[in-house]
Amino acid sequence: MNNRAEVREFLSSRRAKVSPEQVGLPAGTNRRVAGLRRSEVATMAGVSIEYYTRMERGAISGASPEVLDSLAKALCLDDAERAHLFDLAHAASPVARPPRRRNSKTWAGHQSLQWTLDAVTAGPAFVRNGRMDILAANPLARAFYKDVYDMPGQPPNIARYTFLDERAQDFYPDWELFAEVTVAILRTEAARDPHNKDLHELIGEISTRSEDFRRRWGAHNVRHHGTGSKTFHHPIVGELTLAFEGLEMAAEPGLTLTIYAAEPGSASEQSLRLLASWAATEYGAQPTAVQNSAVPAPESTDR
Repeated sequence: MNNRAEVREFLSSRRAKVSPEQVGLPAGTNRRVAGLRRSEVATMAGVSIEYYTRMERGAISGASPEVLDSLAKALCLDDAERAHLFDLAHAASPVARPPRRRNSKTWAGHQSLQWTLDAVTAGPAFVRNGRMDILAANPLARAFYKDVYDMPGQPPNIARYTFLDERAQDFYPDWELFAEVTVAILRTEAARDPHNKDLHELIGEISTRSEDFRRRWGAHNVRHHGTGSKTFHHPIVGELTLAFEGLEMAAEPGLTLTIYAAEPGSASEQSLRLLASWAATEYGAQPTAVQNSAVPAPESTDR
């Protein structure tokens, strides 16, 4: 894969974010670039300036894990950024294996997966792929993301909803933060699974239609998104503050099981119970797995 532009923009943007003082260097008065100079990064990484310059111009193929690790330390990369750097190097390798692709372009989970989701009754539980399609959900998750499911002519997709549906501005009280997280997840996935055509088509679609997305995409920010808490404003039950856990599915590489939960005894827990009652009336006991030909099959990766 020719990802030289991705490598160039990522490395140069990370270098610009590191101040000399941050790594114990004098700031000086004659600096013409933001952040560190290339020569400073090269010295701290233990490589020649010529070699680092080639890397920052996109020639990262063949870089050893030791060199990548040293470069990550020199640029003060966090865990997500370090993993992203390794993903970019792997994608650039001429011997990198493409993801194993399933024969079908549609995905249907095992019935036992739906049983497992439906067994979670106290909070929304759903399965998504790397492009943030909701592939399966329990009734409470379907009620929680009711506006995502209501987008006409589209499979339920959290990224598309965040940037292309005006209702997302109300659903996410801190929309700016959710937008940053959404782009970072997609940017991380694009490097981890660079051959995913459906993912790149989604990115292209949202980029074309949203200036906010284009601006954030150009920042090359990445992050791990496995646990934390979020505040929502649901159109039916109002404000909810929920903890979440994202679990990678061992049996389905590339898919994530996410479960939301409210603090016991909190107002959010009461609101979730109210939403569950609404969901029981609206959806009953019908299975909620998404089986739509427009939803691309996940592609497993080496990581």
